[in-house]
This record gives sequence, structure tokens and C-alpha cells, in this order.
Amino acid sequence: MEQRIVSVVPGSIAEELEIEAGDVLVSVNGQTPEDVFDYRYLINEEQLLVLIRKPDGEEWELEIEKEYEDDLGIEFENGLMDEYRSCRNKCIFCFIDQLPKGMRETLYFKDDDSRLSFLQGNYLTLTNMSDHDIDRIIKYKLSPINISFHTTNPKLRCQMLHNRFAGEVFGKVRRLKEAGIEMNGQIVLCKGVNDGEELERSIRDLTGYMPELQSVSVVPVGLTRYREGLYPLEPFDREDACKVLDCIQRWQEKLFREHGTHFIHAGDEWYLLAERPMPAEDTYDGYLQLENGVGMVRLLDEEIRESLSGITGDSRERRVTIATGKLAAPILEGHVKKITEKFPYVSVQVAAIKNCFFGEKITVAGLLTGEDLIGQLKGKDLGSRLLITEHMLKSGEPVFLDDVTVEELEKTLQIKVSIVKSGGNDLIRSIIE
Repeated sequence: MEQRIVSVVPGSIAEELEIEAGDVLVSVNGQTPEDVFDYRYLINEEQLLVLIRKPDGEEWELEIEKEYEDDLGIEFENGLMDEYRSCRNKCIFCFIDQLPKGMRETLYFKDDDSRLSFLQGNYLTLTNMSDHDIDRIIKYKLSPINISFHTTNPKLRCQMLHNRFAGEVFGKVRRLKEAGIEMNGQIVLCKGVNDGEELERSIRDLTGYMPELQSVSVVPVGLTRYREGLYPLEPFDREDACKVLDCIQRWQEKLFREHGTHFIHAGDEWYLLAERPMPAEDTYDGYLQLENGVGMVRLLDEEIRESLSGITGDSRERRVTIATGKLAAPILEGHVKKITEKFPYVSVQVAAIKNCFFGEKITVAGLLTGEDLIGQLKGKDLGSRLLITEHMLKSGEPVFLDDVTVEELEKTLQIKVSIVKSGGNDLIRSIIE
């Protein structure tokens, strides 16, 4: 697949050779790169023969001598240099299938691409991967690879993913283990489907892939109000959450005694639902599953504690509001209390926003929309500033899931909005400065 060049880095090897935007990369050392990993692998060499086609059809054959692993400074139209691979499954718990109609098109794309697992930390089911794909992961040592297991019962996995080949992936996992490829896993737990004895079985089976499989998280299924015609799933309650945590804790104690790692981790939502305290920091084994909602509450608490220990309180006055989901609101109120003990004239209101857009069963802050923020905060005295977490927004853009922008939120509520990053120090600074 030939690759169109969209830009050239100033001062780079490519600029010196007069390679320009609009040119096409045909081959490197006689090979046409299959994707970005092929390209990176090919250009690592010290001597290259690069074939470039100019917009008028003229071809330039460029001999390049450079240091090993030096970049050429070429940027392409597509970051992967290939088509993104979509998911072929029809999972009973798929969140994308629970989205309402009329949202932006990109939200409906289901990726299941091993390259995005390596580049962005996305989880994949392995059902979309051929032996050639596994060969390339091993060849390029792409790790860690994040895998959505959900269950190790082959028949049940076929049912949960609605894919008759879904139970055949464990040979691929074995190949990755034998090649020394680091992996992390996840289980989306569905009530009455893959919990109970099935969860016990899955954890037991997955320990067989240690230590290359470094960790596995267990997170509860998210259920929106748009499930008409989908598999009938029920939300977990407090008693269910306690049973899940009891199971995970037993395995953690056993595995830590035998291997020095806790391996299996419960998402923060389980502890909040069970009304149990978060585990100690060392239980998280270095927060390997942080992006999957495992340990975020504990890490934030530790960061706030550490940051406050290095700050001298004063008599500054300030009044702000923090908007968050109903699940995290009580935890955030606890953090705020610690901050205002040092800054007694700083007033912080925590607004627990009900998720009307997706449904009240969705309680996490990351799935709140601009529409719900406006609907529940308009006309209220919010102080001098409204704080929202960066997790509510599209990555890199000030846009909520429903396409409401931060600017529109500010105009409607007539208040300045600050976007708070995930760190404890960021939260403190956003409140007091």
C-alpha cells in the first residue's frame, strides 16, 4: 500500500532530500511497508534505498546513509499507514451498540486492532487476528498487548461475543506468552453470564499465562437506557459487588503468596458499589490497569495527600463548583474536605450530575454530556468557576460526547470552565488558584 506524505519535519533528512508534502512513498529497500510498524522497522537501518513518486509521476530513487534508528522526518496521511480494523463481534455487552442514534460518526466505530492496542492501549479480542498478525507482533516485539478475555470458557466466549471462532483464541495467547510478549487482560463482567463460578474459572485459567500476562482487570458492564432489542442484562447491586470483591481478594492473597503479584484487580466501581474502602496502594502492583479504571481513586488520594503535605495553607478566598458523576461525588467530597482544611476560606461545591443522556445506571464522570451539565447546572450559583475532568471530553479536544463544546457550556452557564487533569496536584491547583 503506497503512502501519501502529508508533511515533512523541518530540519529532517527528508527535508534535506527535498521530499515534500504530496509525494508518495513507494518502497524502502525494495519493500512496500504494510503499515507503520513495517515502515519503522525498515527505516531503522543505516543504509536505505527509498523510492519516492512525485505528484507529476516522476520517481526519485534516494540512497540514504544515516545513524541506526534515526527518523526520516516523514508524516503520513494515516497514522497507522493502513485501514483501521473494525470489530467483527457482536458482544452482548458492547457499549457502542447502546449509543443513541444521531451522535458523531466516529463514536460508532468499533476497533479491534492489535496496532492500536500497542499504540494507544486499546483492548482487543484477538478474533480479528490471523497467524500473520501474531507473527508480526512477535517480530516487532510489540508489547504490552491488551486483551479482552471476558471468559476462558470457549463455548461461553463464543456466546458472549456472538462469534463462533471466539473460543479459539487461546492458542494465540499461548504463542504470545512463549514469545515473551507482555500482556494485560480485562474481563467485562455481566451478571448471571460470566460471574460466579465462571469468573473463578477464568481467573484460574488466566494465571497459567503468568508472568507474561501481567495483570487482569474485572470491570462491571455499563448499561445505558438504549438497550431495546439487545441481550437482557441486569445491573449489579451491592451484594453482587461484595461477592465479586470477595472472589478477587481470595485470588489476590493466594497469588501474592505464590508469585509476589496480585495479578487480578477489581475496577474502582466495585468498591464504590459495595461501599467498601479502596485497597492500599501496594495492592495495585504499580497501577498497571489505571486506564481501565483500576486504582484511579487510590492514586488520586495518594497524590492529594502528598501534594498537600508540601503546601502551606492561607486565607485566600475562592468559591468554585466541581461537576462529576454520581459514583465519584462522595469520594471527591472527601478530597475537597482535605483541601479546604488547609484553605478554610476556599468554598467548593461538588455537583453530582445525573446521567440523563445515557440513563441513570451510567454513573461515571467520563460519560457525562454537555447537555446534562447544562440541564442540571443552569441557573445555579456556581461561584467563580466550574471545574470538569478531562475524561468528560474527546481526547485532545474541548468537546463532550454529545458534541456540546466547552465554549458553549461557558456561554450557556455564564461561567468560566476549567478542565482538570487526572493528577491530584492538578485538582488542588485548579481549586485554589
